[in-house]
Amino acid sequence: MIRTDAEYQEARARLLEERRRLSEHEARMKEMDLSAAERKRALDPLQSFSAQLEEEMEAYERAQRGSFEPTTNLHGLGRLLIGARIYRGLSQRELAALLGVHESQVSRDERNEYGSITVERASRILEALKVELVSELKPGPKA
Repeated sequence: MIRTDAEYQEARARLLEERRRLSEHEARMKEMDLSAAERKRALDPLQSFSAQLEEEMEAYERAQRGSFEPTTNLHGLGRLLIGARIYRGLSQRELAALLGVHESQVSRDERNEYGSITVERASRILEALKVELVSELKPGPKA
């Protein structure tokens, strides 16, 4: 997951480089007179990596616009918190200052996508970011 503008710019540059490499590989394989199936087999891993980078960049861009995926049973809460910080235009350092913690704590938490966060801590982060998490309970069928 891309968490900062610097990571986004790095991913963008890397994607451009991967596309260039992919094009060069494809040209070389055509020169070697490889079949379309052989070229596809050889290029699929590179194309898969490029697609993953594109997906991560798109997710970062959606977060900047404030477009978030719904979460069920709090799965994905960490990604929502990171996305909310990105949407607010705050750096990890700025969020840390709002929370009264060291920047390394926010960086570590985000790297782990807030995997071990408490409800109280999540609430403090949401308040610091001035965002509201709305939830509803949808009971399933009775056993």
